[in-house]
Amino acid sequence: MKKLSILMVIVFLLTMSYSCSEEFLTKEPPGSTSENVFYDATGIDALLIGTYAMVGGSSLWEISWGASIQNWTYGSAASDDAYKGSEEGDQTPVNDIERWQVQTTNGYPSNKWQWAFGMGVDRANKTIKVINKTEEDGTITADEATQFRAQARFLRALFYFEARLVFGDYIPILDENTEDPSLVTNVNADGAVLKFITDDLAYAASNLPASQAQVGRATKYAAMALAARAYLQDLKYSEAEALLDQIIASGKFTLVPDFMDNFNIETNNNEESIFEIQANVNDINESLNAEMGIGLNWPHGGDIGMCCGFHQPSQNLFNAYKVDANGLPMFDTFNDTDLANDAGIGSDETFVPTDHALDPRVDHTLSRRGIPYKDWGINRGNAWVRKQTDGGPYLPVAKPFFKKSERFSLSTTTGWQTGINANNYRYLRYTHVILWKAECAAARGDLETARTYVNMIRQRAKDSDVVMGKVLITKLPPEAYPWGIGSSDADYLTGGDVDWTQPAANYQIGLYTSFADANAAMEAVQWEQRLEFATEGMRFFDLRRWDDLPNQIGGKSMAEILNGFATADLRVRPSFLSGANFSDNDKYMPIPQNQLDQQVGVLEQRPEYK
Repeated sequence: MKKLSILMVIVFLLTMSYSCSEEFLTKEPPGSTSENVFYDATGIDALLIGTYAMVGGSSLWEISWGASIQNWTYGSAASDDAYKGSEEGDQTPVNDIERWQVQTTNGYPSNKWQWAFGMGVDRANKTIKVINKTEEDGTITADEATQFRAQARFLRALFYFEARLVFGDYIPILDENTEDPSLVTNVNADGAVLKFITDDLAYAASNLPASQAQVGRATKYAAMALAARAYLQDLKYSEAEALLDQIIASGKFTLVPDFMDNFNIETNNNEESIFEIQANVNDINESLNAEMGIGLNWPHGGDIGMCCGFHQPSQNLFNAYKVDANGLPMFDTFNDTDLANDAGIGSDETFVPTDHALDPRVDHTLSRRGIPYKDWGINRGNAWVRKQTDGGPYLPVAKPFFKKSERFSLSTTTGWQTGINANNYRYLRYTHVILWKAECAAARGDLETARTYVNMIRQRAKDSDVVMGKVLITKLPPEAYPWGIGSSDADYLTGGDVDWTQPAANYQIGLYTSFADANAAMEAVQWEQRLEFATEGMRFFDLRRWDDLPNQIGGKSMAEILNGFATADLRVRPSFLSGANFSDNDKYMPIPQNQLDQQVGVLEQRPEYK
């Protein structure tokens, strides 16, 4: 797919008729390239590449922050995983998403709608129309048409799945035969949107190959995994498990040895990846072939400052990595007291990190003061955070970031979003399959299968490399960068004020020996999904679907979880979430007002926003 993304800009220019305007309903601009040039196999493949390009929002940084495929706003900052970060006065629409106070005029949901329908679905549908016409004309064979069509329908399903995550079932169903999208309502029969998504994915799974010559293209297993996740949103466990079992039985995928292999550039497209969104840098100006939707989410302050300090992990998430004497999560008491943080403590003042036992995934997921941060240096805390009172004490999420040794070769050399890099986004990976299988087993009361699959992930975490290097100093003034007073980059893993023979923190992790009942199994599964997928844009959506389980989330409702988080958060950020209150009316984003204004009497607002 990297070769595909290099071509993306050329294809984008050729396919300008594929919805380039700001609105969902578009008019073809004067001088647009006619579809006629695409009526052969080469042209159709170019159209498909253009549709793939939209998945990551390439070349669309103006709207991509609200449309990000990584859902850092709707899935992460809206949950207990993370804060918006940065400063309260920057990107203010996200303040309302974080505080569950979204208005119908908020520009971020509007961006997501525009991306999903005006760009993604529209491109997929127009591509399918060209495929059908070219097959009718005999220019391509039936087999070629089927392969092209299967990819296009996978992509259409992906855009619909993403739209449904954010807006629920109040979205218009548009296919290649829709003559006038402006006349299509977004009020649908129960189950109609899910059926539309899974029908597309069933067709894709039946016709796509098990692997593709070019990485980044959809396969049958990608279609199965996405369909399983779509079913899980409605807790349709039997339908999801049947697909997950096929993926597992295929033997096609394995867990990579190290947890961080899913987040390092050098291990892109590994044996765990099922569908990976490709990223290129420095092939065009501003590296627009990378994932622009998280272009704001890089460290902002101090020695490694870039842009712009958004998407900072929460104190609640840090606390969630506490473990008990057996190395297991502390389900009921994890957030009673906060692990030590340096909120309000200057970098040149004394601060001692916690010695509490922690799940080793913690310091790969968030970066905190006094712990080595990749190969960049000792995290200096306050001086590296844009504004602690607004964004909390932790750096922007660590998983998508790159190493200092990769700067300017695998990160962008142009543009102002200087953290943009070549790290792919593992949209679907085998870890998802394993933990979703565990969830399905727990739901039907198969405690041993649930335990086996949860322990597979915990064992991998136990066997993975931990963050090494016990920092020996408690004051971190500017001259302590990177590895202590008088140090240099050459001291990484060898010297400075760091004992590189010791782990950076007290890491411990244990395996489950048994589950008392199905509720205990489900709670363990829910916790494992949070710890493994933290800050990856899934948490809010998981809480929402689990809210419909008999025992909800460990016996608590989604509202109890999030409102408890907001109350406890006042210990770290005394004012940011003050007065914030989550209710069931906040589970979905509103239909954007600008879309309602274009289709008066056709589109309807979600009931909770009327």
